[in-house]
Amino acid sequence: MPQFFLNKRLIVLLVSIIILVALIGFSLRERSELTSQEKFVKDTTGFVQNLVSKPAHFVAGFFQNLEDLQNTYHENKELKTRVEDLVTLEKQVQILEKDNKELRVILDKKQTLRDFKPIQATVIGRNPDRWHEMIIIDKGKTNGIKQNMAVIGSNGSLLGKVKHVNQFSSTIQLLSAMDPKNQISAIIQGKKSAFGLVDGYDKDKRLMVKRIPSDAKIKKGQIVITSGLGGIFPQGLLIGKVVDVKPDQYGLNQTAYVKPGANFYDIENVMVIKRAMRVPEAGDYLDTTKEETP
Repeated sequence: MPQFFLNKRLIVLLVSIIILVALIGFSLRERSELTSQEKFVKDTTGFVQNLVSKPAHFVAGFFQNLEDLQNTYHENKELKTRVEDLVTLEKQVQILEKDNKELRVILDKKQTLRDFKPIQATVIGRNPDRWHEMIIIDKGKTNGIKQNMAVIGSNGSLLGKVKHVNQFSSTIQLLSAMDPKNQISAIIQGKKSAFGLVDGYDKDKRLMVKRIPSDAKIKKGQIVITSGLGGIFPQGLLIGKVVDVKPDQYGLNQTAYVKPGANFYDIENVMVIKRAMRVPEAGDYLDTTKEETP
């Protein structure tokens, strides 16, 4: 008798497995329509999901709106503070400009090393073989462009100088060009400013400011600008920011490595700087103290 029941259970188990496999195969085959049972289950499931999802989305959206409103409030508060600071700064600038004009009148000083007139130009050409050395702009002699004029980028940082001038176009030599003659008189700003010469562009894409006195206190983060004493560039054009300082091989001077303020890779629009003060000529640098021999 026990053997009979054991065989009966085995038969029921096998029949159940066969029916289950048949149902699975039936449900997996491609059909144009679902059965009534499947439709009922899917409709019921969809109704329950819809019933649950709508309140959930409403609650989540409510809290998200509250968070956005809070962020908007803080941003508005910060922007108001910035606007107030900007208004104060504008007033201070106006006062300083007025004082500056009055002092110039008193001292009868009409021009400074900082004065210049910008001429807007667009880059129209660039040699792939000399990508970091030269660019060509759409302004030339007819626009008042002259050789050795300074050129700045859209952010106001120094890019280079005019190398060659044609009638309707000009070639600009970038600061990144490896030219030993491409030297610029610079000031490293600080409590006590230090002078040096921008001379070279290293493999790490940094400008090198050389001939800085060994006793000058140079730190990372100091701003480097043009001195205006080289006779070509006006004073105050941004060159970059100091990222490292090293003594030279003899220990007499220092070299500051400067991250350029300009992007030498992506250049579309530039401004050529026409210096207001007279540009010194070569004869101005000659030593006139020596007596001429008969």
